[in-house]
Amino acid sequence: MNRLTDKIAFVTGGSRGIGAGIVRRLAAEGADVAFTYTHAAAQAEALVTELASTGRRAMAIRADSGDTVAIRAAVADTVAQFGRIDVLVNNAGLFITGTVDDAGADLAAFDRQLAVNVAGVAATVRAAVPFMEEGGRIISIGSTGGSRAPFPGIADYVATKAAVAAYTRGWARDLGPKGITVNVIQPGNIDTEMNPATSDFAPAQAAGTALGRYGRVEEIAATVAFLASAEASYITGATINVDGGQSA
Repeated sequence: MNRLTDKIAFVTGGSRGIGAGIVRRLAAEGADVAFTYTHAAAQAEALVTELASTGRRAMAIRADSGDTVAIRAAVADTVAQFGRIDVLVNNAGLFITGTVDDAGADLAAFDRQLAVNVAGVAATVRAAVPFMEEGGRIISIGSTGGSRAPFPGIADYVATKAAVAAYTRGWARDLGPKGITVNVIQPGNIDTEMNPATSDFAPAQAAGTALGRYGRVEEIAATVAFLASAEASYITGATINVDGGQSA
């Protein structure tokens, strides 16, 4: 299906993992895509080349989502190249753990996680909204941790994801009169380089789902594509778990 023909998408953290899967799916649906990356330059350029070979316009922009100046510049570069933004996907994020009573905790790392996972998302939305028209879509990638804390040491991370879910509900109210929808997808365990289904703890994680397996990047990307389409025009302010029944 080409549900996004002639649409312009902007994806943060799009060079690998879930982000790259989202970029590929949006392009397959007909969108031209700009995406940010921080370190994976070779992967980012390879993805641009791959999409160009399918006839889609693509642009990779080096921008740290924890740097509000850089993310505003990335949005401006996208608009300069493509003219507008129809679909915004906030995917960039960090996963840093540590218990609150750990005297040796790396507090700077926790601050960095907050900057990327919360402040960076807010900055990206604020930068993009002026260039979005009626029918625009804002989709954030959260985590099932936004609704639960499954093990010790995860408080700082899940707090950032809960904040994104709360922002989503508030932004849906703010932007509803403009015809822009805002939703958050909360993935469970997804098979990526950072969380492979072949790791030592993966069997226990998979056993905690109703389906008994890890999810695939393509399954998150498919949900993004649906929410980005006209078919999802009456869905806003929603938190959608894509977790194989982990939260059931």
